[in-house]
Amino acid sequence: QVQLVESGGGLVQAGGSLRLSCAASGRTFSNDAMGWFRQAPGKEREFVAGVTWNGGRVYYLDSVKGRFTIGRDNAKNTLSLQMNSLQPEDSAVYYCAGRGVGRVGYIATNRTEYDYWGQGTQVTVSS
Repeated sequence: QVQLVESGGGLVQAGGSLRLSCAASGRTFSNDAMGWFRQAPGKEREFVAGVTWNGGRVYYLDSVKGRFTIGRDNAKNTLSLQMNSLQPEDSAVYYCAGRGVGRVGYIATNRTEYDYWGQGTQVTVSS
């Protein structure tokens, strides 16, 4: 099984940037699709961004398109999320997650389709 640990969260003013990282251990995740989700208080966990096993395809929540960039480095077993132009509505706990589905081109957006999760990192954007 893969263990995931997120880092990089924090407090930032509106318009600022943060870069989240997710380090994987236990086994390589190079054949897994990966994603970022977020959960704000009182809300359901929602998909933010996803990437296929080789980084060849990415997909974003509409509200973060053009502001967030997902990336992965399979050699280093890491996943990232660069977040620019942050807004207060982006405040949430951010989770990285993986799907052990092999080398497929489909990016799942439903949280139930992901097999393993990190513990989350808090992002707070002040207005």
